Amino acid sequence: MFQNRIEKLREKMKEKGLNGVLLVGDPNRNYISGFTGDESFAVIGLDRAVFITDSRYTEQAMAQVKGLEVKQYKGKIEEFLKDVVEELRIKTLGFEENILTFDKYITYKDKLNCELVPMEGMVEELRIIKDSDEVAAIKKAAAIADEAFIKILQFVKPGMCEREVGVELEYWLKRFGASGLSFPSIVASGERSSLPHGQPTDKVIRMGDFLTLDFGCVYNDYCSDMTRTIVMGNATEKMTEVYNVVLKAQEEALKAYKPGITGAEVDKVARDVIKKNGYGDYFGHGLGHGVGREIHENPRVSPMGNTILKPGMIVTDEPGIYLPNEFGVRIEDLILITESGCEVLSKSPKNMIFI
Repeated sequence: MFQNRIEKLREKMKEKGLNGVLLVGDPNRNYISGFTGDESFAVIGLDRAVFITDSRYTEQAMAQVKGLEVKQYKGKIEEFLKDVVEELRIKTLGFEENILTFDKYITYKDKLNCELVPMEGMVEELRIIKDSDEVAAIKKAAAIADEAFIKILQFVKPGMCEREVGVELEYWLKRFGASGLSFPSIVASGERSSLPHGQPTDKVIRMGDFLTLDFGCVYNDYCSDMTRTIVMGNATEKMTEVYNVVLKAQEEALKAYKPGITGAEVDKVARDVIKKNGYGDYFGHGLGHGVGREIHENPRVSPMGNTILKPGMIVTDEPGIYLPNEFGVRIEDLILITESGCEVLSKSPKNMIFI
């Protein structure tokens, strides 16, 4: 599997006229190598590939890394990289321009005897289509989130503060097998539910509040993402109306997700439902995004999402309506693009839930 990824990367390197690339970002480096740690380096040449780390990770790298020679460095990494680049006869070295700091770029440019060329998302292009192992890991992460949501429904009640719910949610995600959170959980109630990225606070959850829970976890280095909005007690007529509009938009978009369509086209399906019902000004973000080793990956599912969807892509479907100083509703599923349409990976119910 990892050797196949390396070979695909080499094909892209040849197309761009590179005879080497330097990977320092955890998602890209670990995708290519199989390593699960951090603070390490991978240099991929056209004939050889080298994984570089220090004494803290050497034993781990020897056990995990596939398809690359593992080397331990001491002293300054730029001096060691200089030797590896020369050993692999690299003259044009691709680098991750969105990850490498300007300071490091200047250092490497001065020290390495080669031309540095931006990779322009070369590895990210490979990562956009998930293989069977990646899909299995994301499905497991989604299943863990579903299990944790069941526990939260049994736990939450009026009078608790948002932080309590956030802590309990993290506990159950990890209790069910997650290694961590894929992002800081969003727990926002009442008027704070109109904040799309409302972090949990000491605000008390009251009867009559909407409570929005947007959360995910990491399993085997892959993320999940799901949002559910629940009602504490009873909902007003307006709350019910808005919820049903969001649900309709979310479900219509699910029908549209399939190979051959662009993210912008799917976004329009959900956005048109919300506009038709008079809430177009209150849906400000894109419908979704890719999910994998990172919580936000390509493809974009938004008015600017021009990538054509293909089988193996995993994206979200998350329309929302946010009424300032009143409330907000978002419903989000994680989905896999299949040969004939899509498979919903988030199994938690989407009907209006009352606590």
